[in-house]
Amino acid sequence: MPPIEIDPELNRLALAEAGRQFPQFAGQALTVVALPLLRGFAWQVQWKGAAPIGQEAWEFQNAAIRAYKRLAKIG
Repeated sequence: MPPIEIDPELNRLALAEAGRQFPQFAGQALTVVALPLLRGFAWQVQWKGAAPIGQEAWEFQNAAIRAYKRLAKIG
């Protein structure tokens, strides 16, 4: 499976959208990444420094990934 190239502008928009929902994490995330697996991809957010913990950090990550996939028109 070929890797997914992350579009920098869509990445910026997705992180900004998630940051509006969870402002405590705005500015802490670097990028959305899609790590290839045997079948499909593992989506996650790369953080500046250590990843924050807790349910809201997971919700921020999920919001950023959903926003990126929607903006990039990925299934």
